[in-house]
Amino acid sequence: MPQNSPPVLARALPIAVLFALLAVLAWPVRADLYLAVAPAVAGSAAASVVADVASYGLLALVALAGLLALWSLVRDRAAFWRLVCGGVGAISAYAISEAVKLLVSEERPCRVWDVATALACPEVGDWSWPSNHSVLAAAFATACIVSVPRTAWFAVPAALLVGVSRLAAGVHYLHDVASGFALAVLLVSLFVALLRAAVGRLPRTWTSPRLRDHES
Repeated sequence: MPQNSPPVLARALPIAVLFALLAVLAWPVRADLYLAVAPAVAGSAAASVVADVASYGLLALVALAGLLALWSLVRDRAAFWRLVCGGVGAISAYAISEAVKLLVSEERPCRVWDVATALACPEVGDWSWPSNHSVLAAAFATACIVSVPRTAWFAVPAALLVGVSRLAAGVHYLHDVASGFALAVLLVSLFVALLRAAVGRLPRTWTSPRLRDHES
């Protein structure tokens, strides 16, 4: 990667801190927020739309990452390797999220509160904190933005929509979502920053298709 590429971690750290702070502030009022939002959405005409976004909205970000991988592999090999590094961070963020869920074992709000929800409550043992959907949404979004910054116009609102829909559909508290965002943004950016040196040592023909074309 070029030495003058943006300081990924420095840019991402304030965002991760902001989401972490939101999670802390949301914790004391988690029940009030949940009870104000989830039942209202469940009883509205938008319930089915919210449920679909909460269940399948993540696929839009997966598709974006896939399209970027195909495009950058051919047109911009540096962006491709940034996306690969971000993918390693996304896998790590998901693994850590799963481990934390098992350690903390926070019950889903839809099992704590007897209210109507747009989505059916997950099975017992499928814990709440942090939100895996939010982790993956923020991880895919961060990886795409690090790879090709102009994708932010789509990736950012898509990730936020997935996270908010998890609260609105009744399967998560707000602090679950915000914590998932913080974890994903931090880890994806960290892995991109740490793996830059390793990518820089790859053969030039792996990282620069244009150079290979000039040599042939």
